[in-house]
Amino acid sequence: MAAPTNTFTTGSAVGNREDLEDMIYRIDPTEVPFQSAIERGKATAVLHEWQTQALAAANSGNAQLEGDTPTPQAVTPTVRIGNICQISYKIASVSGTQEAVDHAGRDSEIAYQEMLKGMELKRDIEAVLTSNQAKASGPPRNTASVLSWIKSNTDCNTASAGTPGADPAAADGTGTRTDATNLIAFTENRLKGVLQKIWNAGGKPNQIMTGGTNKQQFSTFTGRATTTQEAKTKKVVASVDVYEGDFGVQKVVANRFQRARDVLVLQTDMWALTPLNGRSMISIPLAKVGDSTQRQVLSEYALEARNEKSSGGVFDNTN
Repeated sequence: MAAPTNTFTTGSAVGNREDLEDMIYRIDPTEVPFQSAIERGKATAVLHEWQTQALAAANSGNAQLEGDTPTPQAVTPTVRIGNICQISYKIASVSGTQEAVDHAGRDSEIAYQEMLKGMELKRDIEAVLTSNQAKASGPPRNTASVLSWIKSNTDCNTASAGTPGADPAAADGTGTRTDATNLIAFTENRLKGVLQKIWNAGGKPNQIMTGGTNKQQFSTFTGRATTTQEAKTKKVVASVDVYEGDFGVQKVVANRFQRARDVLVLQTDMWALTPLNGRSMISIPLAKVGDSTQRQVLSEYALEARNEKSSGGVFDNTN
């Protein structure tokens, strides 16, 4: 069929108003599980420092003579360690014309772009904190990431084929992990071994953080190896979100921004994000450049590893 002759259609019209919803849809993830789980501190200098304390080993032969003259035992001093504050920022720039015209879904273009840059900056910081980065005084300055601290309680592929995996030389943020060339499967036995090491050291881990592939692998572990279906609710259950083993209960969280090859086992109150005083996710209006408005969204921060023996990791996992 065809329209009657001289029928005026939308294809010929020039005065129809556009149909643009006053809503903007985003799907990009903004969850930052590591930052959300750990504590918050405060840095007051570019070099942020703290102390750790170790106790003497337990002595099963501590039996003393009656009426003995006591002799003081050796004192274990504290250890002073620190991390460097890193600056990360994003810049939003909007022309004067774009700011002046009517917008759909937002009143101010510069305010909207500033909000987006803040979201992007949080994602960047999450990737920095869970990366394999040592501290450096720069320029630019780098803060030591979680992987450069974890040394004591680990499982990695030390097989001779290819480059073997290795922990940082010291648990002080000055080195990085050596990644194994060949990746191996993430298994429950490997996880149990790390949990036992942490327990032996005195840690109480409460969260296990993985990439997407190894979150699915986790759901095949013993006790959750078979998918179940709840007939009443018509719900299929095929995931593990909490792991209860011999050494406590840990929440299992998938993190899109950490390296897929790593599984982190964390006591979250022993880690803290410490922004430099007054420098946490701030917006700075920049000097006028021609007919544009610019905003700098900035954060200056360090990762505080209060005692790395509280945590651990299963590394060099197939992803």
